Amino acid sequence: MLAGTSGFAYAGWSPRFYPAGLRSRDYLAHYGTRLPACELNGTFYARPTAERLGAWAGAVPDGFRFVVKAQRGGTLRALRADPPASVAWLTEHLPALGDRLGAVLFRIPREVPRDDARLAAVLAAWPAAVPLVVEAQDASWHVDETFAALRDAGAVLCATDRDDQEAPPDIRRTGPFLYLRLRRRDDDDGALDAWARRLVPFLDDGLDAYVMFRHDEDGTSALRAEAFAARVERLRDGG
Repeated sequence: MLAGTSGFAYAGWSPRFYPAGLRSRDYLAHYGTRLPACELNGTFYARPTAERLGAWAGAVPDGFRFVVKAQRGGTLRALRADPPASVAWLTEHLPALGDRLGAVLFRIPREVPRDDARLAAVLAAWPAAVPLVVEAQDASWHVDETFAALRDAGAVLCATDRDDQEAPPDIRRTGPFLYLRLRRRDDDDGALDAWARRLVPFLDDGLDAYVMFRHDEDGTSALRAEAFAARVERLRDGG
């Protein structure tokens, strides 16, 4: 299991997660000593250059994985206008991450309701070598037809737990791993224990999982991500 957070470049995480006095250019290297994965938040706002991706890849150890949040404008163009060209633009620089590339998180925003043809076009254009996670924010997408389309394409359905939801989302296996985004501000030990118990059967069955915690002001989320991995392992060991 790979636990991490949405982003890493937060000065407010010092001294709770980052040591006091650590330079911002060294944040990622330190992050990589404590957590095995990171969901890159800034890539949602601006497509990263190959040089930037290469620098990030060089700052983390073997086995570390980045999840690149697809740039929002390119995502909308892929859904509404030109899937082949937009997908090519979104993925053009990703080879610079090498084996540190875990997946791309492709977010379908709330204002885009279910459209099977649009999704099919994106999935058809997506390069097979780039693992794809789809986060469909409008409830209309969460139907068997969507799950089947993702499964047929080998794409992963993102399960997102947000403050505006009355109940936690279902976990559905559509691709080669699971992807969970824990976005609630008030998750306590009981809630995290419940998520760990839900994940353990999948992990015991040989399926890997990414678990990404929301970013916050002081680094609490990073500490929760770090502790969550230990929580899961205790359960798997029968603790």
